[in-house]
Amino acid sequence: MSQRSRRRILALAAALCLTPALAWADAYPSRPIRLVVPYAPGGATDMVARLFSQKLGEALKQPVVVENRPGANGIIGTDQVARAAPDGYTLLLNTAGAQTLSPVLYKAGYDPVKSFAPISLISAIGFVMVVHPSVPAKTVQEFVALARAGSRPLSLSTGSSMIELIGETFKTAIGAPKMVSAPYKGTGPQLQAVVAGEVDMTIDPFNGMQMIRAGKLRPLAVLASKRSPALPDVPTMQEAGIPGMSFNSWAGLLAPAGTPREIIVRLNQEVSRIVASPEIKERLAAIDYEAVGSTPEQFAAIIADDSARWAKLVKDTHYKERMAQ
Repeated sequence: MSQRSRRRILALAAALCLTPALAWADAYPSRPIRLVVPYAPGGATDMVARLFSQKLGEALKQPVVVENRPGANGIIGTDQVARAAPDGYTLLLNTAGAQTLSPVLYKAGYDPVKSFAPISLISAIGFVMVVHPSVPAKTVQEFVALARAGSRPLSLSTGSSMIELIGETFKTAIGAPKMVSAPYKGTGPQLQAVVAGEVDMTIDPFNGMQMIRAGKLRPLAVLASKRSPALPDVPTMQEAGIPGMSFNSWAGLLAPAGTPREIIVRLNQEVSRIVASPEIKERLAAIDYEAVGSTPEQFAAIIADDSARWAKLVKDTHYKERMAQ
């Protein structure tokens, strides 16, 4: 057989092998997609997921069904996706907390970087300190004075590992280590606990804007370098006299590691279109979320950087040692 004939046969064989893969990728998705949210219904991530799933389902012409799997600071749902078949039919809408911080604090069956195929960022998330209206403090400094007075123990609800660490950092910053931390399964339940008066305050990822406007919650400060457009009259922690309390998070879409590149690219393209739409930008801005897209590579770099940053903060603050006491 001549060398020319051999090349033709090899080229034909390669084309035949490639054709089924291309056809399969073009057919995706052919059935409903499961979108796992590792937090309870009603929380910040759940709000983004339900808004986003509708738009993604319309773009893909298949239902995208939100499935809440809360527990263990987001580890249960996140681990479930890490173990799922990498076929594009199980996706994860996660935040920096469960993705990059929980594996530092607790035993997790997944690696924040190696266990997933990042698809795209969806939004940037800020935080605001809120208290129940019955708390006799209208500023952060008044709250600090109340906490230090010790007339009664103040309480802080936490619904994720990130909120828990931020809360502990806040308690240290104001010199109130005896402030009680009450754990809840998700940022939705942690917020409802404040509204119901079960606890005094929480660090809210801006999913309580309606309750703030209704007077059911009182915002004292935002945990950012600048004031929030959604709450322009609320000072930053720095302005309130508490430095070092600037934090942020994100929501993003991921798939199990090993998901075919063709599917990742297809989903990234759809996410990019969705987050660029004026409707999504406006609806996310209403809760002080910034619509943010990215390439899979950019998102992977953010996950790696955040994992290192949180690991350093946990080590520097001796957080795990304090929690074990």
